Amino acid sequence: MRALAAVAVAVILIAAFLAWRSRPRVDPVPPPLGPASGEVTDAVAPVSTSSAQIVVVAVGGKVRKPGLVNLAPGARVADALQAAGGAQPGVDVAPLNLARKVIDGELIMVGASLPPGAPAPGPAGAPATAGGLVNLNTATLADLDTLPGVGQVLAQRILDARDAQGGFKAVTDLQKVDGIGTARYEQLKDLVTV
Repeated sequence: MRALAAVAVAVILIAAFLAWRSRPRVDPVPPPLGPASGEVTDAVAPVSTSSAQIVVVAVGGKVRKPGLVNLAPGARVADALQAAGGAQPGVDVAPLNLARKVIDGELIMVGASLPPGAPAPGPAGAPATAGGLVNLNTATLADLDTLPGVGQVLAQRILDARDAQGGFKAVTDLQKVDGIGTARYEQLKDLVTV
């Protein structure tokens, strides 16, 4: 009987040891370094299916580390500026809409403007801005999204209204866009042109 009890105890101890050894373990994973962390890179790695959600933005002008930055989807201009090391000392970033979401492939110029005669981004090279004003007839969704109080939904409505009426004839046509009331029109009328 003693031998049988000893064998049973030995079997139980071995089973307990094997069960303890095969338990699931959590290994610490270091935080990701690279594209998703917002670091500045000199070159962009080929996009694979796992990194297809990364937004690549060029940050230029008066920043500490100009170049391409890789950001997570939904990132803002402030995130791009931070990823580029921030603005150089004494540079005013007030003209930038730091809360605007960035778009893959865009250029963000900090404290500098495009060279004289260079076209601003827009369809078919047409300038979207004239004298600092956003041209309602050539502006892209991203251009309109930079206006105060205009998000992507209202910007799309402006584009739809432009297409429906064959372009804007006057700035006052902006009042015909669904979602632009008197207060919003008063806020925008001096910032746009046709």
